[in-house]
Amino acid sequence: MGDRERNGYVLTSDASRVDVDRVHHWLAEESYWAAGRSHDLVTRSIEGSLPYTILHGDDQVGFARVVTDGATFAWVCDVFVDERHRGHGLGVWLVDSIVEDMTERGILRLLLATRDAHEVYRRSGFTPLEGPGRFMEIDRRPTRNAVLGLA
Repeated sequence: MGDRERNGYVLTSDASRVDVDRVHHWLAEESYWAAGRSHDLVTRSIEGSLPYTILHGDDQVGFARVVTDGATFAWVCDVFVDERHRGHGLGVWLVDSIVEDMTERGILRLLLATRDAHEVYRRSGFTPLEGPGRFMEIDRRPTRNAVLGLA
């Protein structure tokens, strides 16, 4: 995906433009799903994914990453927009752009998980999981209860 511009923001999939320190702060300090995640873990997760970054000038204001096999499946995760830049449609723009990019790559199945942003993702075409009983997991995350809304 080439850089995209909108209303003074730039969306890029250029991994060299990710501010890992900022992403680590957002995930470890401000998210419920990755609270306490180490800097090393954030770094490795970005290195093993396709990262998407929203910039406002030189300031990173949004991030998401996609874990994919590049052919059949993609998992959209760690979607985050800085609180000061929320309310401008950046989250929808970010997710729409990811969906478009994955579609152009021929990836027909995308998955994500959210506790509280269903409407954001619904605008981008996501629907509740069909046949959730077919899915199984091992979930050893220390944030599991928060992710499930149990804490």
